[in-house]
Formats: sequence, C-alpha cells, structure tokens
Amino acid sequence: MCEVTAAASPKNKIRINFWLYERMDLYDDGTKWTADGRHLYGMGREAHSDNKSAYLFVACTSPRLKGSDKQPTPIGSELRFDESVKGAYPPNTPATREAYLTVLHSVTLAVVKKLGCEGDAGLPATPVFTEKKWRGEQ
Repeated sequence: MCEVTAAASPKNKIRINFWLYERMDLYDDGTKWTADGRHLYGMGREAHSDNKSAYLFVACTSPRLKGSDKQPTPIGSELRFDESVKGAYPPNTPATREAYLTVLHSVTLAVVKKLGCEGDAGLPATPVFTEKKWRGEQ
C-alpha cells in the first residue's frame, strides 16, 4: 500500500501492509514481550511497537464487507522498516515507538474510513500512547 524511501543509498524502506488477521497473529497471548523490547498500547483491538516495527489490529463492521454484520472483519496493519541505512535501528524509546504508531494509526484510520467501518473500527481520531500491561503481567 505504501512505500517510503530515503534519498541516501542504500535506500531505507518503510512498508505498510494490511491483511485479514487470525487470532494467532495477535501478540497479547500471555507472553511477556516487553523483555524483547515490544510495548503494548491501548488502541484498537491491539497495538504494539518497538524500534523496528509497529502493529495495529482492528475489527470492522461495514456494509462493504460481506458477513461483517455477523462477525466483524479482523484487519491487521503493520509498519516495518527494512534494514536501516546506517546498519542500526533508532533507539527503542517512547518517542520512536510513538512516531511509528502515529504513522500507522493515520494510514489505518484512512483505510477504515474508506471501508466505512462502524465507529472507525474503534480507532480514536488521534493515536493513544497509554501503555498497557501484557496479558498475565502483574
């Protein structure tokens, strides 16, 4: 759907992908991903990010999506960087994770609006950066 490249060589690519996710695609399964640098946020069905990628999962009910009135259509989106131009990713800081989620939220919100998802598939008008605990985490 979207590809952004830097003017520097070799080119650094940012990919944004969408797919119909399955339950096993969700991260909040009881594993403590924070130890791997991944942080969970209170946005959509599930949102998480680290310094290499961000994911946002929503559920859409729309007349444009057959059967979604009985079971909402699960839409997953991912923002992912190819190998960094300088050979290293930026630091895994709140600012980095929030920047990734800001871009992914914006594109995902545009998609759910275009699809006519009821209530924008639960996405707020602006991104939410409140961190949540992973399932089973105290």
